[in-house]
Amino acid sequence: MAKQETAIVTGGSRGIGRAIVERLIADGANVVTCGRGPRPDDLPESVVWVQADVSLTGDAARLIKAANDAFGRVNLLVNSAGVQVEKTVADSDDDDWNLVMNVNCKGVFNMCRAALLDMAVHGGNIINIGSISGMAADPSMALYNASKAFVHGLTRSIAVDHGPKVRCNAIRPGWIMTEMAGDAFALATDPEKAMTDALARHPAGRLGEPADIANMVAWLASDQSAYVTGECFTVDGGMTAASPLNPGLF
Repeated sequence: MAKQETAIVTGGSRGIGRAIVERLIADGANVVTCGRGPRPDDLPESVVWVQADVSLTGDAARLIKAANDAFGRVNLLVNSAGVQVEKTVADSDDDDWNLVMNVNCKGVFNMCRAALLDMAVHGGNIINIGSISGMAADPSMALYNASKAFVHGLTRSIAVDHGPKVRCNAIRPGWIMTEMAGDAFALATDPEKAMTDALARHPAGRLGEPADIANMVAWLASDQSAYVTGECFTVDGGMTAASPLNPGLF
């Protein structure tokens, strides 16, 4: 990635989003990030914070303007903001739908649309954070699973419709140890056993860390991936490549 590239990272207050912010700073980018709450006390001073809700069209436009005002044209957009609700379809209500779809779907759409107003003319790079849950459904995560499938489909459409000026790719993280992952494991009858079983399903021998996703973002943001667009990259320690049989039983 070129020095002094201007990047927007949504959801940069914690977890995967924070790791991406820190990696892009280390690689020399100017970074603007956002969240629905106040600026985190431990956010690096060089990062511009905008309190915003990406599901609101006006807030998406405001984020682009803040980046333009602070650093100039936005070259890179990373859509990392996301929420989850741990329910089946039958148990989900309208409020659950609005929360998940507004952030995970409309938020990504709003940010891509706002960024493309300039990128479609001058060029740019969009990286969306999807999930392996958009390929194979996690139990009791119906809306989250569906929302991430939307992100994968939108990624391909942007690449097809707006190339060659704009590259657009997605990353499908597996089980990355964040607060959201902890909430998912807590749904199990025996969370400790669920964690042990999860670890056994990973050929890499460990669960993922936010930095693993940030490393993939860094590659997709660089010229080394210049011929890559419209793809969804699974980063899951080999979990979805393995048989569902627990190797500890044989």
